[in-house]
Amino acid sequence: MAAGLMVADHRQHRLAAIRDGIATLAYPIQWAVQAPVQAWSAMRESFATKTRVEAENVKVASDNLVLRLKLLRYESLEQENLRLRAVRESSPRAVQRSLVAEILRVDLDPFRQRVLVNKGAQSGVFRGQAVIDAAGIYGQVTRAGPYSAEIILITDPEHAIPVQVNRTGARSIALGTGRAGLLSLPYLPQNSDVIVGDLLVSSGLGGVYPPGYPVAKVTAVVRDPGQPLLAVEAEPLAGLDRDPEVLLVWFDNTIIEPEPEAEAEAEAETVAEAPAQPPVSAQPAATPPGETP
Repeated sequence: MAAGLMVADHRQHRLAAIRDGIATLAYPIQWAVQAPVQAWSAMRESFATKTRVEAENVKVASDNLVLRLKLLRYESLEQENLRLRAVRESSPRAVQRSLVAEILRVDLDPFRQRVLVNKGAQSGVFRGQAVIDAAGIYGQVTRAGPYSAEIILITDPEHAIPVQVNRTGARSIALGTGRAGLLSLPYLPQNSDVIVGDLLVSSGLGGVYPPGYPVAKVTAVVRDPGQPLLAVEAEPLAGLDRDPEVLLVWFDNTIIEPEPEAEAEAEAETVAEAPAQPPVSAQPAATPPGETP
């Protein structure tokens, strides 16, 4: 019977309608059987997609953070380059050589205002060397180790710097007070021409600091008639409490003294070039009246 049905269906297609009817009736059963499998596959794909998206989001966030950190670093480097360029360009012509040093440690208590930098004797740093920044005089080296050096700030109570008023040329000495933003000038007489806002520059006396370099700006002038000297206060121009690096400078501070022999030869030449004076002849003494010579 089965063989007969197969032959009839193959030659005359008598069973096509019956097969379509059975397929129609069986479709809901097939769908019901395949539905859990398809649902499970769809769920797995959904979880996989979610996991992949979350991983991609984490990676993107991580990459974004790295890029932001790099951007911040680039901005920091840009500011550092601008700051270093300002320090370099601020060096006066008297300075023959300079070296940028990074500040490693800061000690800014009222009795001791010092900083430690990462350059020492191996880099040519020496005791008493002048230190500046982009705005003015910073201090001087008090101790130079092989790879680091200690710098005393101009506001240290033990520090004094010869200065002059840029407007009038009046010279004085600026003393540290132990406060980062204050210098004192206690040796100006009452008749000194100094006013608030005057610029104080280094005079170059003593040979420690290059001459003509900005030091501070006068902030207060007190004239007490009962005192012989003025009470003058000034604010340092250097960023003593905020500079991340400073500039160690070398300049020609040699004082050439004339040699004694050269002085004697110059004096002899001056005498030889002077016009000769006519000789003074001796006159006979007058004879008193009544006496014969």
